[in-house]
Amino acid sequence: MKELIENIQKEYTSFESDAQAQLESGNKAAGTRARKSSLALEKLLKEFRKVSIAESKK
Repeated sequence: MKELIENIQKEYTSFESDAQAQLESGNKAAGTRARKSSLALEKLLKEFRKVSIAESKK
């Protein structure tokens, strides 16, 4: 679970920097990377939810 949380943090950091680049300078490539990161985050967060529920049932 610790590794999963670290992956979520790393992906969010990547998303945040790309989203800021798109917002501040209109960088279209950064927007594409931010959207890709958002999809990866969605998958990681769903996995976190599954693991969290399984851990709480122990």
